[in-house]
Amino acid sequence: MKAISLLSGGLDSILAAKLIIGQNIDVEAVYFHTPFCDCNMPQASCKISRKSADLLKVPFHKVELEEEFLDMVRNPKHGYGKNINPCIDCRIMQFKKAKELMRELGAGFIITGEVLNERPMSQRRPAMENIDKEAGVQGLILRPLSAKMLKETMPEKEGVVDRKKLLDIEGRSRKRQIELAKFYGIGEYLTPSGGCLLTYAGSSDKVRDLIKYSQLTMAHARLLKLGRHFRLDEKAKFIVGKDDAENERISAIKESGAIFLNAQDFPGPMGVLPDGGSKESVELAASVLAYYVNKAGDAQSLNIAYRVSGGETKGSIAVTKITKPLLDGLRVTRQI
Repeated sequence: MKAISLLSGGLDSILAAKLIIGQNIDVEAVYFHTPFCDCNMPQASCKISRKSADLLKVPFHKVELEEEFLDMVRNPKHGYGKNINPCIDCRIMQFKKAKELMRELGAGFIITGEVLNERPMSQRRPAMENIDKEAGVQGLILRPLSAKMLKETMPEKEGVVDRKKLLDIEGRSRKRQIELAKFYGIGEYLTPSGGCLLTYAGSSDKVRDLIKYSQLTMAHARLLKLGRHFRLDEKAKFIVGKDDAENERISAIKESGAIFLNAQDFPGPMGVLPDGGSKESVELAASVLAYYVNKAGDAQSLNIAYRVSGGETKGSIAVTKITKPLLDGLRVTRQI
């Protein structure tokens, strides 16, 4: 029998797959890519999961979750965790998709790296049982790291998997997993809770802002990982680049109507109003940009150039930089 392994790139999911591969069962890995993957970070989950599949020498499938995932984030049936992470609803969606893929690939069950009571929202026993039930996968989800503490699954009952070779890990301690990683020679993996921007406070603030103003779209989701974010009014969101790489990414934005700003006479960051904005919001954005262009200078006024994507509109505005108290009032993310 073949198994589908939900491979996040975290140590638990790698070890879970390793335990089943060690029982001479064919395994194929699946990674669910959402708009909130930390793709631009050094240890991006999408990259680590692919490397993990190569390490395990198993086929790798990347499944995109886009608009339906955004719908779920806007209004999760089971609510959010500490930040704006809808972990239970996310897991249900993943299991439903994995069940579809299981049938396509001729697999008989699904492996996950979940550990009983490791995470307070989705890995308690009642939560696991409810998730399996709502996803329609009861008896098909094998959690090898905690299997001996959970009910027998279909592959165990049928003798496909030897339950005696599975584990009884519980709780938040990582000691046994780290020991197993050393034993198997696994050196690269994500830190616990890594990989999803919805678990980070700063990103959660940005998502809440987008939901509040009905702007949580794929285009805006892609911008969550970019720059400093400011809410100017109900329609206008302004993003300021932090370095040359982010300035290049901002200049590459193609959305029609986006307004780009940069200083004419001084080096500094680029800014963008992704959805455009009124004359007043463009002037306010220019004063925000001036704060970062001339942060250490004493110029009374700066000329900020602007242009509109997809059109010929362009010009410049003379502004003074915004004061820090006013700037902080516009800032979307909490200051930590």
